[in-house]
Amino acid sequence: MTETIIDLLRHGEPQGGSRYRGHAIDDPLSAKGWLQMAQGIGEFRDWSRVISSPLCRCHDFARSLADELCVKLDIDERFREIGFGAWEGRTRQQLRIERADEFDAFYRDPVNNTPQGAEPVADFYQRIAMALDDVLAQYRGEHLLIVAHAGVIRAALVYTIGAPVDCMYNFRVLNGRISRLRHSAHHSNLELVNARL
Repeated sequence: MTETIIDLLRHGEPQGGSRYRGHAIDDPLSAKGWLQMAQGIGEFRDWSRVISSPLCRCHDFARSLADELCVKLDIDERFREIGFGAWEGRTRQQLRIERADEFDAFYRDPVNNTPQGAEPVADFYQRIAMALDDVLAQYRGEHLLIVAHAGVIRAALVYTIGAPVDCMYNFRVLNGRISRLRHSAHHSNLELVNARL
């Protein structure tokens, strides 16, 4: 039985601290963020390929690691973060004051309460599901590392376990941590969440 293993690494903390960053804001990693990612992967180096979001908080580390491993780096636009529209660049505290009703509605029902100008969660989920299916078909039997964002990883986890899309925000995805998916022709398993290797 041929298995494909996908390790999903969330980027570390970017410069500028904690705020909503979708695909409209492209802050680089902070020194702490680089350290978080290095600690997340530890000494593990058995990936056959590295795939990354195009945003620099992901691809800078991905490029460095791929060079170290002498493996191919694929930049895949589909693995960019969800677009947060009017929430981009705002902190949770700011949104709770400035857009309290919208904020509460989104976290009660993210599928049916899209923030102003944001990418709908259902569309984002479909983008990630199709990207994962393509990666699984193209790289069957390999052990891959995808360097991406919290939203991307949430969507991948929900897709893998067959949970409803509105469960995406039930997962907390930590900076610089690994979640592992194991796929075969007959089943998909969620093996690790927020792990260090």
